[in-house]
Amino acid sequence: MALEAQSVLVTGGAGFIGSNLANHLAEDNDVTVVDDCYLGTPENLSDDIDFVDASVLDDDLPTAVDVVFHLAALSSYAMHEEDPRTGARVNVEGFVNVVEQARQDGCETVVYASTSSIYGSRTEPSPEDMDVHVNTGYEASKLARERYGEYFSNHYDMSMAGLRFFSVYQGYGGAEEHKGEYANVIAQFADDIAAGESPVLYGDGTQTRDFTHVSDIVRGLERAAANELDGIYNLGTGEAYDFNTVVDMINDELGTDVQPEYVENPIPESVYVHDTCADAAKIREAAGWEPRIDFEEGIRRVCAQYTDG
Repeated sequence: MALEAQSVLVTGGAGFIGSNLANHLAEDNDVTVVDDCYLGTPENLSDDIDFVDASVLDDDLPTAVDVVFHLAALSSYAMHEEDPRTGARVNVEGFVNVVEQARQDGCETVVYASTSSIYGSRTEPSPEDMDVHVNTGYEASKLARERYGEYFSNHYDMSMAGLRFFSVYQGYGGAEEHKGEYANVIAQFADDIAAGESPVLYGDGTQTRDFTHVSDIVRGLERAAANELDGIYNLGTGEAYDFNTVVDMINDELGTDVQPEYVENPIPESVYVHDTCADAAKIREAAGWEPRIDFEEGIRRVCAQYTDG
């Protein structure tokens, strides 16, 4: 189910996931992007998108739209620990600011980014109704979003869909390169190996992630809006791969044999999420969403920029 002929706002829309979403939606909708270019760049966007250089903390945002996709965030553990107050302002106050302006402008459908990190380390698929925990400022800010989403839904009868993304990747051939050290490990590993440099793995490389291709995430976001979903939904494949296997698969695809470098994990073990895996049954039943890109195909796409030509 696709969105068509809608006016749409994507906050954080010049970033990695946001630009993929905005460019896809712009084919059939009138799309505006708000981004302060901290992590994003308007170079990621197609020409038919209206780009507004602004912060989600600003007044007078262009929220008179049919649908808001709120993806703007300081999106990593490191960004929050460097400045927890700014993290809270952007991720929590910025969320409330955007949604409240949208509500006042008559928008009733909001889809926003949460995180799978609040499940902690789990090798079994994590359903949305399991207990969640907060160990970092980043996780606290995303759980706060979910609570405010619940408030806007219950108090104002808005459709508020919070999507807990699992490990989203595309590779530097897509819109991920500008994120540099904040890009998904898939992109970083592939770029290192293609250059003959050892990818750096924390610990022994046995940690696992449910790697979900950005195109599947985009379809999940679109379907959540088109179906006016309300509540919390996972977006992930239900399959997990450890980092050592990822390095092996990239080497196989590139025809290389670059061995990783193992280093001590700089993130405290007590807060590091070692394993993730999604149970996506809820959004499958509510919106018919299924991931389409298996990991082998995803690795091929990531490596294509190095193997083609």
